[in-house]
Amino acid sequence: MTVLTIIAITGCGLMAGLFFVFSVSVMAALAQMPGGEGMRAMQLINRTILNPVFLGAFIVTAVCCLAISVLALSQRPDGFAWALGGAATYLIGGFGVTAAGNVPLNNRLDAQSCDSPEGLELWAHYLKVWTRLNHIRTVACTVAVVMLSIALSV
Repeated sequence: MTVLTIIAITGCGLMAGLFFVFSVSVMAALAQMPGGEGMRAMQLINRTILNPVFLGAFIVTAVCCLAISVLALSQRPDGFAWALGGAATYLIGGFGVTAAGNVPLNNRLDAQSCDSPEGLELWAHYLKVWTRLNHIRTVACTVAVVMLSIALSV
């Protein structure tokens, strides 16, 4: 359980940092770009991020959090509530929000032309909704790091 928790803390920290950068700078910068330039850049970012390094960290963290949840519930070690809370926070707020919210928005954005009125309308909607969801992911991953760290220290 200790090794799984350390791996999960590392993964949650990496995801929190990635999401934080988008929340505090990348999305605002893309929103300032004229016309469909920001949209096109985000389409490229969304395609580029689907690489083995990102997907490995994102999915391995989810698998570790799932295993931590099962072990915490079945074995009830010291700090199990913190471990379960941290793992669930990542699974719901980091992984779940991404899968149910950000990825479908990314797919819709990718299917649109940067030069069409429909694409530009979607881009305006995307900027607001995707960024709000990203703030949730950032906070969830950060909280998961804290909770999982407390679980190790109890």
